Order: sequence, then C-alpha cells, then structure tokens
Amino acid sequence: MAGCAPCQPFSTYSQRYDTRSDGKWGLLYEFGRLARDIRPDIVTMENVPTVERHGVFKDFASELEGLGYQVWSDVVQCAQYGVPQRRRRMVLLASLHGPIRMIKPTHSKPRTVEQAIRRLPPVAAGERTPRDRLHVASSLTDKNLERIRASRPGGTWRDWPRHLVADCHKEDTGRTYPSVYGRMKWEEPAPTMTTQCYGYGNGRFGHPEQDRAITLREAAILQSFPRSYAFVEPRRSVQFSPIGRMIGNAVPVRLGRAIGRSILRHLSEVDSRLMPSG
Repeated sequence: MAGCAPCQPFSTYSQRYDTRSDGKWGLLYEFGRLARDIRPDIVTMENVPTVERHGVFKDFASELEGLGYQVWSDVVQCAQYGVPQRRRRMVLLASLHGPIRMIKPTHSKPRTVEQAIRRLPPVAAGERTPRDRLHVASSLTDKNLERIRASRPGGTWRDWPRHLVADCHKEDTGRTYPSVYGRMKWEEPAPTMTTQCYGYGNGRFGHPEQDRAITLREAAILQSFPRSYAFVEPRRSVQFSPIGRMIGNAVPVRLGRAIGRSILRHLSEVDSRLMPSG
C-alpha cells in the first residue's frame, strides 16, 4: 500500500494551517487505519522532510510497529536517484516480513538543468511550441520582462536596479526573502518544483537563458517525468494551474522508481529466505 497525505500542512512553505481544524492534518491517521484494516505486506509513503517533526507522523510509524511492521524512514535527496532537482523528501518503508530500507543512491553526480532541458526548442514568454502543447510558458508583464532581463543565473532580485525591486522587498520584513524572481543555473540541479513552478515570481523558476519562466514541459522533466507524458487528454485544454499542481505535487518519477526497486529487492530477499534449500 502506497500513499501520501497532502504535504502542505507540514511544509515550511506554508505555516498558515490551523492543525486543530484542517482536515488534511489528520489524514495520516486515516492511512494508519487503512493499514490496520488491510494489513498489506508492504507500506510506503513519502512527504516533506519536516513531517517527521510532527506527532501525527510519529503516531503513524508507531502504529505500524504495533501491527508488526518493521519500519524504516529517512530523508532522501532526490538528486541522488537521478532527479535533476534539489528536492529532499521523507520516505517511509514498512514490511511485515523483516527489515526493509531504500536502495543505495544510483547517481554519484546530480543531473543538471542543462542535461535535463537544454535541448528543448526555445519559446518566448506567453507562447508554446507547435509540436508540444505542454512546452508553453506563462506570459510576463512588461515590468517582469525587465526584471528577468536584469537577472543572472543563480542571482536574486537584489541584483536589480532599485526601480525594479518590488515594494514588499524594500521593506525590512521582505529583505530576507531572496528566493523568488530567480533564474536557474545550467550547471546545477533545479530548485524544488512547487505547484506554481511555471511562474517567474513564485521561486527560482526563471529559465537560465531565455527571458521567461520554465514551461510546464520543462517543469515536468525536472520532476523526471518522461518527455512525452501528456497530463491531459488530447482534446482538453492545457491550463497552468491544474497541471502545475499535478507536477509540483507528484512524487518525482525517478524517486518512485527507486522506492519500487527497494520494495522489489526486499521481496526478493524474503523469497530467497523462504525457498527450500537444495
């Protein structure tokens, strides 16, 4: 059984949740109830690293142990498993058949933004390519177009002329928030993809060279989706918000593959122990 309670209540990006009234907060308890009722051989979940600080996660792991599962959990760097992105996730694996854990990292060197998306055709802000309707970039206002032209890869809005700096960042309370309106660097993994990764002002989601935010296709590739993944049926329109949620909320595909390989390796070890000798 694989699942994941919504990560927003546990994320450092969002501290507005009232844990007493937000229904999402307690969904890990429902996950534990399902494990108790179904008793699957294997249970796995992933979430943001900060989930381990909360009692609901500790209660979930303790309930699994009380049901006879051997539980392993740790914070995993997705880049070590081939995801071209700096994304840390808490992964939990639990088995009724003995110790289980993640396989060792598959990549000693992280894949970079350049390796992932350099070969995609160029596209202007507000436009898309004819052969791939997901290779579409959100539009930019005239001021944001000035801002991205004044941005350097790996830099921040602090590099801009003062007339381009947003009013909120001129205040003392805003000066410590540089992680928006940034360009990615070709030679490094991408920052963590969020549900609004298609917006230039929502993080370091500016293209390293072109004057625009990354496209939906580029964001999906940085989440290690196959380049042909459709997300919507051919006759349905491509909309930024719903597809952005699918991309940003997804378990990175290559991390999912590593979790699957970990489970298969464990089950193979269980089978070898159960096989009669000779």
